[in-house]
Amino acid sequence: MAAPPQSVIILGGGTAGWMTAHLLHRRWSDQGTTVSLIESKDIGIIGVGEGSTPQLKAFFDEIGVAEAEWMPRCNASYKAGIEFSGWSERPGFERYFHPFPTELDGFTQRKFFHAARARRSGRDVPAHPDPFFIPTRIAREGLAPLAPANFPFFVSYGYHFDAHLIGAFLAELGTKRGIAHVEARIASVELDEAGDVATLGADDGRRFEADLFVDASGFRAAIIEGALGEAHRPFAENLFNDRAVVAPTPHGPGPIHACTRSVAKSAGWIWHIPLTNRMGNGYVYSSRYIDEEDAAAELRAHLGLDEDAEVRHLRMKCGRIERSWVKNCLAVGLAQGFLEPLEATALHIVLATVNSFLDAWQTDQRDAFNAAIARRYEGIRDYLVCHYRTAQRRDTEYWRDATSTDALSDSLKALITAWFTGADLEQEVMRQDIAGYYSPVSWHCMLAGYGNFPDERMLKPPGTDIAPVDMAEVERFVAGCAMNFPSHADVLGHLKDAA
Repeated sequence: MAAPPQSVIILGGGTAGWMTAHLLHRRWSDQGTTVSLIESKDIGIIGVGEGSTPQLKAFFDEIGVAEAEWMPRCNASYKAGIEFSGWSERPGFERYFHPFPTELDGFTQRKFFHAARARRSGRDVPAHPDPFFIPTRIAREGLAPLAPANFPFFVSYGYHFDAHLIGAFLAELGTKRGIAHVEARIASVELDEAGDVATLGADDGRRFEADLFVDASGFRAAIIEGALGEAHRPFAENLFNDRAVVAPTPHGPGPIHACTRSVAKSAGWIWHIPLTNRMGNGYVYSSRYIDEEDAAAELRAHLGLDEDAEVRHLRMKCGRIERSWVKNCLAVGLAQGFLEPLEATALHIVLATVNSFLDAWQTDQRDAFNAAIARRYEGIRDYLVCHYRTAQRRDTEYWRDATSTDALSDSLKALITAWFTGADLEQEVMRQDIAGYYSPVSWHCMLAGYGNFPDERMLKPPGTDIAPVDMAEVERFVAGCAMNFPSHADVLGHLKDAA
């Protein structure tokens, strides 16, 4: 068991840097490790991602922070999953919902898998994912994914939040708990004779030394790429999007729904993220197919804004560094890699990286750690690529290229082949050991949700060899379960009152 480092410096704040600081401090502080975070007020936070997967709840539970403490301060709402619309032009499949897991899935998941496989084999049976899962109903009926005590089934959920405010909250909490917060602009990184990071030099002459350095400096990757020269592997050949244009808007009429919405557009997709005080909106697109001005115009038109309404432009670099742990440096956040925010995986990867690193440090499993993190990036990348490759629209050059790309990993090729040949997709996911990135339910929901089935005119009645799914019974079960969940607006109101 390796002893922890005596001192840690994290370069860069924001959500990724401060989450890392909290996790390292929690694990090592009682063994004498000091954790410091250096950031400059002159370097802004990109703040593209304002949504999370359920792992963010696990993070706050781990560091002992209740939702009433942080959610009202960060204008946060709940998230039961993601709704995709406009990704398919197949009748009846114009939208679908990607639900987060629940213990209730066991009652309907098998029925959905059975129906999807029957329809893949050419049988005329209902196989859209939406009727089968509780989170879909929760999100669309304005409910919160919080099961009461008398309904003892686990329901996982994520959050929507203001990235700037959550970073500020974690910074304030971190300093109270003993994490040193240093304001400095780092101008240089010095290495020792062995090639390890020795010192960070500030532009005012201050020098900072530590045993372990964490690079959370964003796309600059000042330590991991700049000083240590670690190679960056781009994903541009199959993830086309490299730009975003963003604009907040007021809430429209109606309740705040516990879901992110992704709406496909001419050269990418637009997100809608409901915070308690506003809607976050952004158009993620490829500069190969549309320029900044036209993308901004398309976003404004979609939102109903004036043609001169203010927007903010962002640049993205999809890909990952070859190794996340090099010498005495760990890279996290954008310095480590970036996968476009289609499935809100950025903070999920930060948490997986830091927790895996802490375990690997104890047993000195650096190579295994780096391989596992690289594989996680590749696995998530494949799921994102599949969104585009199997989408059912061909109306623009962007979508024609995205749906015909041959730049697919062997893993993704095997999954797509399993689906379209009527094989057992769940078994293929388990054979590849990739369910830890996206479960068989997620793969089925995406592929079925887009309508990746034989042409409706070619379908045949199910026949006696196909056991029918009683959709009325599925509806009774899902609707009955949904009656146990409270109003999203009421829950958010109670959180605000308790703050």
